[in-house]
Amino acid sequence: MSQQENQNKPVNKKYKDTLFRMIFREKENLLELYNALNHTDYTDPEKIEITTLEDVIYVGMKNDVSFLLFCTMNLYEHQSTPNPNMPLRGFIYLARIYQNYIKQTDANIYGKTLIPLPVPKYVVFYNGNQAEADYQELCLSDAFLPTESSEEKPAVECRAVMLNINLGHNKELMEKCRALWEYAYFVNEVKENLKNGAPIESAVAEARKACIDKDILKEFLEKNSSEVEDVILEEFDREWYEKKVREESQRIGLEEGRKQGLKEGRKEGIQEGIKEGEQRVLQLCQKLLEDGRDEELSRIAEDEKLREELYREYGL
Repeated sequence: MSQQENQNKPVNKKYKDTLFRMIFREKENLLELYNALNHTDYTDPEKIEITTLEDVIYVGMKNDVSFLLFCTMNLYEHQSTPNPNMPLRGFIYLARIYQNYIKQTDANIYGKTLIPLPVPKYVVFYNGNQAEADYQELCLSDAFLPTESSEEKPAVECRAVMLNINLGHNKELMEKCRALWEYAYFVNEVKENLKNGAPIESAVAEARKACIDKDILKEFLEKNSSEVEDVILEEFDREWYEKKVREESQRIGLEEGRKQGLKEGRKEGIQEGIKEGEQRVLQLCQKLLEDGRDEELSRIAEDEKLREELYREYGL
């Protein structure tokens, strides 16, 4: 199956787009962002070949935007919370993307001729509330356990460049890419409205109106008004949602811990059981969040049988 055929297959709708992905799935915006990052001046967006993975093909794996342009294979990810595991995620995504590329080009990986490959470039765009530097490099090798020989080079590496795209950061990049600046401006408007005490729905509606009045993302916001409101509500509600999940997981962990402690019949057993139960549920919730399995996440609070099934699935 070709990449084009893959792209035409329906996407599993339990995975909603982010606003970042909605804006930069347009090739014109994507080319503008590429040029701004790489100091190039390409003009033909049709030269871009989209290689984005969709959940319908690889269950539990979805990246924001990936594309091939001349000699580079580009992976762009958006994050609203810092995640030190982005290099690992990128390593997995890129392996799948190159697997598709090899199939599409009908390359023989067992042959005697070296297969020419596009150079991978991996950029993470961060716009969360935690203070972060304008530029950071995250490496897969930072996660590797120490070996007997500190001089030994790891067999694989994956380097992610993380850029802070909150309004006021990376000004040179923002000046070169109008679409990125407008995205950052709109998100900042929503944040400011929330800080002023507006309910999330009003914060989004007011930000949308203000940006349209200022000709910021005007055409995009007018064309996609209901979908934009949908994804922004979900993105900005995520922090609250994760907080509630943590609170609920701790409650479940306490209950499981008490049961284990009572079986032990000792005070130490109760304390240890509480600690272990909390940790186990928190690990499960984190894995479900990372995999986007919101439906199961919302059900584990009252479904003990489901929790046990998920424990087995994730090896917890």
